[in-house]
Amino acid sequence: QVQLAESGGALVQPGGSLRLSCAASGDSISSYSMAWYRQVSEKVRDLVASISRQGTSTSYDDSVKGRFTISRDNAKSTVYLQMNSLKPEDTAVYYCNVLRRGIAVGSWGQGTQVTVSS
Repeated sequence: QVQLAESGGALVQPGGSLRLSCAASGDSISSYSMAWYRQVSEKVRDLVASISRQGTSTSYDDSVKGRFTISRDNAKSTVYLQMNSLKPEDTAVYYCNVLRRGIAVGSWGQGTQVTVSS
């Protein structure tokens, strides 16, 4: 089973940038699509972005399209989320997970907190 650990979150100013990392251990992630989600307190986790097994296809929620970029390095067992032009509404805990048929199937980790505030 894949274990996932998110990192890279921080407090940033509006308009700033962050790069989140999702480091995988255990099973290889190369056979699976991956995704980033975010959750505001007491709300459901929303899908932010997803990426296919080899990184050839990506998908984004409309709220982040054009600002966020998901990528992966299977050799490093890591998935990234580059976040630019951050807005206060991007504030959330960000999680990564394994996707199978569009469904998150892995265990949810602690996530990493992103706070966008002036």
